[in-house]
Amino acid sequence: MSSEQHDQADASSPRCGLVAIVGKPNVGKSTLLNYLIGQKLSITSRKPQTTRHRLLGIKTVGNTQIIFVDTPGLHSGQDKAINRYMNKTVHNVVRDVDLILFVVDRLKWNEEDELVLRQIRHTETPVMLVINKVDLIEDKSILLPHINEMQSLYPFAEIFPLSALKEHNIEDLEKAIAARLPENPFYYPEDQITDRNARFLAAEFIREKITRQIGDELPYEATVEIEEFRHDGKVIYISALILVEKPGQKRIIIGDGGSRLKLIGTEARKDIEHLLDSKVMLNLWVKVKSGWSDDERALKSLGYDDFA
Repeated sequence: MSSEQHDQADASSPRCGLVAIVGKPNVGKSTLLNYLIGQKLSITSRKPQTTRHRLLGIKTVGNTQIIFVDTPGLHSGQDKAINRYMNKTVHNVVRDVDLILFVVDRLKWNEEDELVLRQIRHTETPVMLVINKVDLIEDKSILLPHINEMQSLYPFAEIFPLSALKEHNIEDLEKAIAARLPENPFYYPEDQITDRNARFLAAEFIREKITRQIGDELPYEATVEIEEFRHDGKVIYISALILVEKPGQKRIIIGDGGSRLKLIGTEARKDIEHLLDSKVMLNLWVKVKSGWSDDERALKSLGYDDFA
């Protein structure tokens, strides 16, 4: 076989691999995933630790299938069961992927970034450093010295300054990722975009609206459980239970005369309808379940150990 024929054979060989997106909380991992996939899968907010579960975003273009693994932010200083679950998820993911994207926030670097770097050092997997939110850096001249400093910390395969929100340099990152994937047959059908079902995504979209609506008024002790998910003709009927830990948190979510709960439901329904391309009837209730976030059995019943 001539070298030209060999190159053509290589070009036609399918490439497929797992790419973990890791970093401390609130650096833009989920936003990056959504823009790489080209649609909203992972929920986002300005509040740290919005992402709690491992979620796959699958992108298939031509002979390449990239399986992105969105992970919770690796963090320290909190020892509830749910925090241990989130950190365990990250630990397990980085051991079983073909490439790691380590996302950091601009020029910021602190102990939680160090925590992520220490986790990465235990693997032999190639790591790309993604410096996100560079559009917010006013003096761009300090970016190159920072990149050189980062390269001295760890032998990163490549370093990409980008803005996930502004979609700056996303395409170049995707090309670099594809070039590093192993030759493998596709793991998933070409039209599949995630490994999670519609019930899970509906619950996540509701939780996103709670997080965005409540802001700093409510700590992390809120989760969503889907009690009914039923197709009836062209309509999907969804009943969801919002669990909180204290009666005061229940009152905050419901709001005056139920106003805040209604707004949460309206905004979540729009996203779910867009995702499922169907009319949705969404009913929400709020219930106090004391201590659920620090109860291993409660977390398991709510699906928090599915992939940890």
